[in-house]
Amino acid sequence: MTLAVLIPTFRRNASLERALKSVFSQTLTPDRIVVADNSPEGGARDVIAALEAEAPCPLVYVHACQPGVANARNAGFAACANMDRIAQLDDDESAYPGWLAALAAVADATGAAVVFGPVDPEAEGAGIARTAWLRRLYARLPELPDGVTTKPWGCGNSLIDQRAGKLPSPPFDPAANETGGEDDRLFSILARSRARFAWANAARVTEHVDPRRGSWNALARRAFAFGQGPSQDAAERKAWAEVAVWMGIGALQAVLFGLLIAPARLVGPDPCAAAIDKAVQGAGKLFWFDRFAPRFYGAALAKTSR
Repeated sequence: MTLAVLIPTFRRNASLERALKSVFSQTLTPDRIVVADNSPEGGARDVIAALEAEAPCPLVYVHACQPGVANARNAGFAACANMDRIAQLDDDESAYPGWLAALAAVADATGAAVVFGPVDPEAEGAGIARTAWLRRLYARLPELPDGVTTKPWGCGNSLIDQRAGKLPSPPFDPAANETGGEDDRLFSILARSRARFAWANAARVTEHVDPRRGSWNALARRAFAFGQGPSQDAAERKAWAEVAVWMGIGALQAVLFGLLIAPARLVGPDPCAAAIDKAVQGAGKLFWFDRFAPRFYGAALAKTSR
């Protein structure tokens, strides 16, 4: 049974170093660690060179020079083509020492194609209300026991068993290069093929949300994009009746929770954040068209991250 860890990265060298060192400290040593550097200039090479001697297993650098989140993940998967399992950690995450062992143990026990684990976000300098909204968007902390689950989550903190589910080729849709949601598309395909998903409660990671991604504007864009997901998924399948249903739900959400924002502020930060989040996600369900989709990655990120 071979196991690789994949870390896609884009101009976050300090954060990448933290992520890599957390993988070096795992109680279960992977057979390979792959870093898929998505910056055109290949800026993560120096990090890999500096840490190579510390790595407990081969540390592989892949330059996915064409910016795009799907491109980065696909390049990483290509470098892991002969691996049975691929655990994914984002470059702004750090893993607890038992993270990889917990993912592998649940994969062994369930035979799942994909295993997910908890994500606990932290952000410096965010106020109470903004932190409450940030945790709604970035936290993955459901009260679930280890074992099979019907709900797929995101790629950050996941393990994909390439033998247990038939992956498309390439696994991640390049159409999502700038908008994200490439993982949702893949897991939707796997769900329709009746692949099994599972949850590993001890496979914990911390997501370190930088100030730019934790701003009010960034949170609103993220919530809007999350809201677009169900409508876009239905549209991709040409299930137009389902699209209409999601648009109707979105309109109701946007109006109802929009009206609740002001009174919710009097109750506390959590109800206020919930009302804002649901209103913005409702707007995303209604305005799901590509021209309204926020661009977080790829060429759009390359222009703004310098």
